[in-house]
Amino acid sequence: MTSPRVDAVADDFLLLVEVLPEGLRTAVGALAPSEVLEVVLDLGRVPEARLVDRVVRLRETPVGVEDLRQVMERVGAPGEDNRAGIERTLHRVSAIRNRRGQVVGLTLRVGRAVFGTIDMLKDLIGSGRNLLLLGRPGVGKTTKLREVARVLADDLGKRVMVVDTSNEIGGDGDVPHPGIGGARRMQVSRPDRQHDVMIEAVENHMPEVIIVDEIGTSAEASAARTIAERGVQLVATAHGNTLENLVLNPTLSDLVGGVQTVTLSDDEARRRRTQKTVSERKSPPTFDIVVEMVGRDEVRVHGDTAEAVDRLLAGKDVGGERRRQDAQSGRVEVEPARQVTVAPEGRAASSTEEEPEGPASEGVSVSGETPEHGGPFTPPPDELPAPSPEPRAPEPASPRQTRFSSRFVDEPQEEGAAPAARPTRIYPHGVSRELLQRVLREIPVEVRLVSRLESADLVVTLRSNANDPRMRRVVAKTGARVESVKRSSSAELRRMLKGFFNVLEGVDAEEVREAVAEAEAAVQRALREGVLVELAPRQPRVRKLQHRLVSRYRLEAVSHGSEPSRHLVIYPLGAELDAALAEETEGGA
Repeated sequence: MTSPRVDAVADDFLLLVEVLPEGLRTAVGALAPSEVLEVVLDLGRVPEARLVDRVVRLRETPVGVEDLRQVMERVGAPGEDNRAGIERTLHRVSAIRNRRGQVVGLTLRVGRAVFGTIDMLKDLIGSGRNLLLLGRPGVGKTTKLREVARVLADDLGKRVMVVDTSNEIGGDGDVPHPGIGGARRMQVSRPDRQHDVMIEAVENHMPEVIIVDEIGTSAEASAARTIAERGVQLVATAHGNTLENLVLNPTLSDLVGGVQTVTLSDDEARRRRTQKTVSERKSPPTFDIVVEMVGRDEVRVHGDTAEAVDRLLAGKDVGGERRRQDAQSGRVEVEPARQVTVAPEGRAASSTEEEPEGPASEGVSVSGETPEHGGPFTPPPDELPAPSPEPRAPEPASPRQTRFSSRFVDEPQEEGAAPAARPTRIYPHGVSRELLQRVLREIPVEVRLVSRLESADLVVTLRSNANDPRMRRVVAKTGARVESVKRSSSAELRRMLKGFFNVLEGVDAEEVREAVAEAEAAVQRALREGVLVELAPRQPRVRKLQHRLVSRYRLEAVSHGSEPSRHLVIYPLGAELDAALAEETEGGA
């Protein structure tokens, strides 16, 4: 027999089906209610239902003006934010309008009151501390916020007031949806008045808890700080994947204390081993706890926002406690926070475990300095040292080594893998390990983060730390490449890694591989025979990549010809380049 809670969800879904045009009701009603996320109706396009794992075409006939008109007649009047609701439900209907204000598209988003979704956070909610839920759109922030309101009001017996801008938390209509339990609800007439209603709720209704969805403006951030300073617990949501996104967002950074630039004295800069100008937290954060929603059943908890922000601005690992909830059993698994600090000499050390000492890896290339970035270059094969007569066995993977590909996998390196096929091993020197992990998830390369400088094939460091004596001594022995960035930010790291791994977006991967192989072969010939070598014509972005590869060998490459036959010519050491460079200047980049 179906439980009452499941029946309630199914009935709500049927109310959404009823507002659809006649020809779509049967198609949508046949879908599993728990799988449907939203129904999309765009004028002149085929209607679609977007499910958890796929998109379903509802019919082959495009959506017409009459279809959109029927839906708009059956829902509440849309507000200034172009959102409308269906009375007695949590569903949301959002309109897309043309320049004349006519509706040309609709998104019917399924809203559900799902019980038990905050078991992972129940101890945080009952603590009385201010809590911010952070996540991308569609990850389930509002669903969890609705359950937070119910638990605080019904289970913990607190006076809860929900500030509901688009009636998304408490549902459309004047009577709140049962999903928020005994919590009270204040509706907002216009989206730009949300901050006023937040203050009004505190001043007029004596709540113990204020709940707000989607803080997105500086006025709302200021109102949130005012509420926090009046002794009222605040639970809110904001858009952003990680704490770093919030810190870098100038509009919302005040929620976590804000950021200011500070100039240090010479002695303090030497003590910290940083530049004289650094970024620091400006004030105490509004929210004591920040929860990053990785997925519907997984979160990362920063129990001390101030400490987490300080570590992030210092370029250290932010840490965070990972919590996962099994969708079937409801069991919650907690992985304690493991914070990684950067020791003075640049070695990362964990506060919970220490990687065992072992032999440094061999078989990597010897590096020098690049003329372009002050980083290393790889000499030709005839300049490489002879291999060791007694090669060591491949280094076993430690628990703190993390492997990446185009998809993130938290697993050790496979035993017995051939050295040639192993992923590039990267060591972050003075760069946030967690930030580097997030950037690597976005780049389709196979790498593995290691926790020992001696084990790395590539060392990623800050430009201010690039001449660290200990690091230079180690890479001189191991032959690791060193790449530096000006500051520890996702944009800088992404740019550097894409350049290092020859990743060009929008260019066929096979063409990139072919261009790289051609350039490397041409470099070897120019070094070995002392002759100039012409490369095949390439598009500008690929030629720029070849330029960068050639510069690592202290050679010169000049573009010749005009598009689409423009190509590189590699000149040997000591070649006269004045005429060639003059031709390049006349021909353009």
